[in-house]
Amino acid sequence: MLRTLIVLAALALAACSGPTAPQFRNTDITGANYGKSFALTDHHGNARTLEDFRGKVVTLFFGFTQCPDVCPTSLATMAEVKRLLGPDAERVQVLFVTVDPERDTPELLASYVPAFGADFLGLHGDAQRTAETAKEFRIFYQKSGDTSGPHYTIDHTAGTYILDPQGRLRLYVRHGTTAEDIAADIGLLLAGN
Repeated sequence: MLRTLIVLAALALAACSGPTAPQFRNTDITGANYGKSFALTDHHGNARTLEDFRGKVVTLFFGFTQCPDVCPTSLATMAEVKRLLGPDAERVQVLFVTVDPERDTPELLASYVPAFGADFLGLHGDAQRTAETAKEFRIFYQKSGDTSGPHYTIDHTAGTYILDPQGRLRLYVRHGTTAEDIAADIGLLLAGN
């Protein structure tokens, strides 16, 4: 009898504890006090803010078009993520923010970014707006190599942020994470987790 009461009490406590947090495969940063907004221009010339994408899961990656490895790999992975999501892919917006406003013109972004996905958007701003946006999202970037001319490279944060349909920063995805793991987490966010 005592054992039954203990089991019933444990079940009652478990029921009162409320819903459990989703088990994401990537780093859960829900509640982060940064990455709340940006004001940039897309490669079509349209002013864009995070509010424009409410109702969709947003993946946000900072890079540059002349990046030899991390940037194209990350965008290719997002193309695979969208393929894995099937019809739910329409509820996901991939954004690529350039950290190289000197060389990444709207025309260059318009040819580079959609090559990975027709609905992917390249975002840009002037040097000051780029710096402000990077600071808001805690992104590191810095020219390296031959910085006196146009043949420099840029060292930058290599991860991707994922925001839920309400525009809240939820996940940080490390470079090299599989498309399957990213798609699974986006599926949880699309389901309202």
